[in-house]
Amino acid sequence: MPVKEAEIEEVRQHLLRLRSELQEMEEASRETGETVELDQARVGRLSRMDAMQAQQMALEVARRRQQQVSKIEGALRRIESGEYGYCYVCGEEIDARRLSVDPTNTRCMECVEK
Repeated sequence: MPVKEAEIEEVRQHLLRLRSELQEMEEASRETGETVELDQARVGRLSRMDAMQAQQMALEVARRRQQQVSKIEGALRRIESGEYGYCYVCGEEIDARRLSVDPTNTRCMECVEK
């Protein structure tokens, strides 16, 4: 089932909104990734460990968010170039149902399963 032109425009708008939301979340969470203060007079050992763990979790979330933004930008480039909806490996059309689940998919199911 191929992707139709009207669906591609809807996907493009959806990807633009999603990218904007992810970038806003990145801006809002920048302070979470700041260096943990290790002043023992001000913060107890367990509190420092909690803060360091929270910092690492925030860094991982930011990394995943950036990875998703990169995938979105790739999909937007494929839309602009007319290559959206085609498998990167074999060149066949990717089923529209697969793209509806994740519009950043770059491979058809056959190539994923290889």
